[in-house]
Amino acid sequence: VPMNNLIYRYLLQEGALAWVSPDLAQYDLSFLRFLCCIGTIAAMVQIVEMTLDRFIPALYNALGIFLPLIAVNCAILGASLFMVERDYSLAESTVFGLGSGIGWALAVISLASIRERMRYSNVPAGLRGLGMTFIVTGLMAIGFMAFAGVQL
Repeated sequence: VPMNNLIYRYLLQEGALAWVSPDLAQYDLSFLRFLCCIGTIAAMVQIVEMTLDRFIPALYNALGIFLPLIAVNCAILGASLFMVERDYSLAESTVFGLGSGIGWALAVISLASIRERMRYSNVPAGLRGLGMTFIVTGLMAIGFMAFAGVQL
């Protein structure tokens, strides 16, 4: 993707930030490359989805759920790039892939069950919907971080 190449060349690789300030030229942010690739693809999918919804609603309705699935494929691409970057063997890649899938399923099922329970609770009007989802997701992230051995 040309956009990924531009972001890597002008923002992430060592010396790329020299155009902002000579003091920033020493920083090498190339370790963020695969996250940047995934974010760029997800952003482009979102832009295409909003453009189709606004200007070509018939095509947007025909694509249905398949357009957001491209964003889910970004997560799969990210896991693949992560495994390549870490130089995993076939067995390690298989275990990592299975573990990632199980972890993702647990997180999605947990969020769905919490949202289902919140449907019957008294959530303030300003936090209903996306606001409360962000709060719950943040609290879940803190809980999952405990598995990584967070030390205070």
